[in-house]
Amino acid sequence: MASNIILTGFMGTGKSSVGRRLANRLRRPFVDMDTKIEHQEGRSISEIFANEGESYFRDLERALVLEISGQEDLVVSTGGGVLMDPRNLADFRKSGTVICLCTTVDTILDRVMRDRKRPLLDCEDPRAKIEDLLAERQAMYQAVSIQVDTTGASHDEVCDRIINTAL
Repeated sequence: MASNIILTGFMGTGKSSVGRRLANRLRRPFVDMDTKIEHQEGRSISEIFANEGESYFRDLERALVLEISGQEDLVVSTGGGVLMDPRNLADFRKSGTVICLCTTVDTILDRVMRDRKRPLLDCEDPRAKIEDLLAERQAMYQAVSIQVDTTGASHDEVCDRIINTAL
């Protein structure tokens, strides 16, 4: 069985953009979990959060993790909070190589403020929210043994780092 490559990490670290590029380079199918959930639900992540709440969204994520973990040869981009449920990391590890993308708070802020579809950052002080969420999630991201820094790197450079160090 060809194992999956699962890219995880905080929002704005490049999971979707790098994942698409990596999938193309490796000639593998690409799955963006947030996009797949939006298609399944027929509405945006922001709408799901607003109408059903974060808990409902996390249940959708959990079901998708189980589905993906039963497949092979994929490149997967996870949502930034998927590892809050430790079962998800365990299932991903069984199905492939898990890689955590990371970057600085300044880089995250710059990247995510271009895309206002971030329900967790719909607040007065997005920088403070990013810092709080990163602190809250630090242990779960650190639980991933392969860390790739995307700060100042092009998508191709990040793909090269992943291919050279993790695969």
